[in-house]
Amino acid sequence: MSVLKSFDPASGALVWEGETADAATVDAALERAHAAFPAWAALPVAARVEAVERYKAVLETRKDAIAEVISRETGKPLWETRTELASMIGKVGISIAAQAERAGERQQDMPFGKAVLRHRPHGVMAVLGPFNFPGHLPNGHIVPALLAGNTVVFKPSEMTPATGQAMADAWVQAGLPEGVFQIVHGARATGEALVAGHIDGLLFTGSAGAGAHFRRIFADRPDVILALELGGNNPLVVWDGDLEEAASVVVQSSFITTGQRCSCARRLIVPDNDFGTALVDAVAALADRVTIGAWDETPEPWFGPLISAEAADAAKARFADLAQRGAAVIRAFEGVEGRSGAFVTPGILDVTGVDVPDEEIFAPIVQVTRVPDFDAAMAAANATRFGLSAGLVSGDDALWDRFVLESRAGVVNRNRPTTGAAGSMPFGGLGESGNHRPSAYYAADYCAYPVASFEAASAEGNSGALTGKLRG
Repeated sequence: MSVLKSFDPASGALVWEGETADAATVDAALERAHAAFPAWAALPVAARVEAVERYKAVLETRKDAIAEVISRETGKPLWETRTELASMIGKVGISIAAQAERAGERQQDMPFGKAVLRHRPHGVMAVLGPFNFPGHLPNGHIVPALLAGNTVVFKPSEMTPATGQAMADAWVQAGLPEGVFQIVHGARATGEALVAGHIDGLLFTGSAGAGAHFRRIFADRPDVILALELGGNNPLVVWDGDLEEAASVVVQSSFITTGQRCSCARRLIVPDNDFGTALVDAVAALADRVTIGAWDETPEPWFGPLISAEAADAAKARFADLAQRGAAVIRAFEGVEGRSGAFVTPGILDVTGVDVPDEEIFAPIVQVTRVPDFDAAMAAANATRFGLSAGLVSGDDALWDRFVLESRAGVVNRNRPTTGAAGSMPFGGLGESGNHRPSAYYAADYCAYPVASFEAASAEGNSGALTGKLRG
């Protein structure tokens, strides 16, 4: 087996190393998961609830240590990774409530007995995690899957294996039966082996390109449940209001987590008037003031580096391409002097009238489009093959009523950042942003399938339905 390593993108220091799982190792993990499934699925829901609550208790005990692991591996400041751990802990209670509400049992009396709705787990779930929220996002698949009675084989991103291992250790301490939750480390080959293996479901968070690949390869595998949580080329329309407050919404929407959130605003749409010009100026001025630094610096920065220098180079190439196409550079997207190649500054371009690709750039870059009226703003907002998040900044209720009605997105916010989403609600998108299986509160829907039954204590009464309808 080869060795996998992860590094702190801020300093280049080694964070974790371990063996990668080859195809034989992955297949063995899947066999163990299938062997463990019947007994785990047969447990009362209350027993599985107790198991995930033990996991929650472990997370609470280790939250500071795991937050530091995530910060070291992703470069995110500690204030943000502490928030991520809080979301992971909160996910347990939310998932328990969702399981009861959306995948529980319901009975209805009938003249002959009763009608019963139950839900059953699919079997073995493969979970592929992303690097940007390496704890919270796979956790949002894993906890509901285990609650429903599935077993799980989890491959974290090859860029954040230490975080995945910390989660696996927490499940071990929670005392799950052998084979119920397993982790396999590796890069693309490991993921391919897991996806090609004997699985009953694939729960994936990542890029739209990878999601399209999975759609294709699972087209002839209808027995496998496929839940895709993908990226977006998200619009934020800022139409009126206080300039400082509006600019704060834009900066938080576009640049938080160094632009590495699938729900970040990539396209800023403003009116082509004095307000729009002043708003763009205010955004640029505020972007100049954001603090950038390593996760362990004091005072803590607002954002850290991108996940790697390679990611920064790729984003710089995309920014340069937009400028070459005719976009006007308002704030250059560039490295930070004296820091590693993963550090970048927020970039802002005006792409009004420029033919630009409908692509997600996973970095702190926002593209400004100026429009003559709100009809044009709605058209520009919806001019994308994606549909994850969208936002409107406006005090006009009528505009909001129209925006929320016409927006083609799964998360639509008003006067708040596009990145805001409640764990107690569904999270997912349309088009290239997903496959109509939203996660968060609705993860319970894809982790179990419904079974509808007519039930009676005996077969008495069935023959009467044939009275007078049979030959003598």
